[in-house]
Amino acid sequence: MRTVTLHKSVKVVKIGGNVVDNEPMLQAFCKDFAALEGPKVLVHGGGVMASSIQQALGQTPVKIEGRRVTDEETLKVVTMVYAGWCNKHITALLQGCGCNAIGLSGCDASVITAARRPPRTLSDGVTKVDYGYVGDVQGSSVDADFVQTLLERGITPVFCAINHDGAGHLLNTNADTIASSVAVALGAELIFCFEKKGVLKDLQDEDSVIPLITPESYPDLKARRIVDEGMVPKIDNAFKALREGVSRVIIRSACDITDGSGTVISLV
Repeated sequence: MRTVTLHKSVKVVKIGGNVVDNEPMLQAFCKDFAALEGPKVLVHGGGVMASSIQQALGQTPVKIEGRRVTDEETLKVVTMVYAGWCNKHITALLQGCGCNAIGLSGCDASVITAARRPPRTLSDGVTKVDYGYVGDVQGSSVDADFVQTLLERGITPVFCAINHDGAGHLLNTNADTIASSVAVALGAELIFCFEKKGVLKDLQDEDSVIPLITPESYPDLKARRIVDEGMVPKIDNAFKALREGVSRVIIRSACDITDGSGTVISLV
């Protein structure tokens, strides 16, 4: 599938699970997102709600290096949460804000396909983990022509993190990876939104935003555990997206989607 460039102002926005699970914050975000001018795509998580429901069902959520291990029972839960309630609730909120949105998973119109991830060696260089029903996605996995058709008709796609392998199997993919891959496929600007103002030097200080992260500064931030857990795949995906043609990546608060605040991820 070829990469297309719709317009230099196209934006792919990813909203995290902590916002998705906070109704007042989610409603405010949807209002601001709907007001963004130009073609746009929304990708959402829902991991906080999925973990809560797993626990209510007697399951134990397992994350390794910021990524969810997805066995068969976990796949059922995350599909119900991500592709069901979260996706349709967000789509309905956007419709209520005047944004003509359509909720999608990867298997809908086969818009995103994935290869099931083989066992992966962790950052220690020794430990291998089978993440289960997890799909690896890249820009070429996205049907950019289909997305372009929607955007040209004034329809805003809302993607969850569920996709498929094209052979009848659903797969779970980190929503940051979905957002990065869609942005690469469209040649878009990529904005990661969550509950913080950006990447923080001190989690207890909301104003300690790191304005810029580069490949030179990133290893030290990880070594000092300033960047840790779920932020690692987010920034890894950001660098990968920039190397593959995304115009700009920024991590900012869901409350500040329209301003210039946040942490810029840059290759230079």
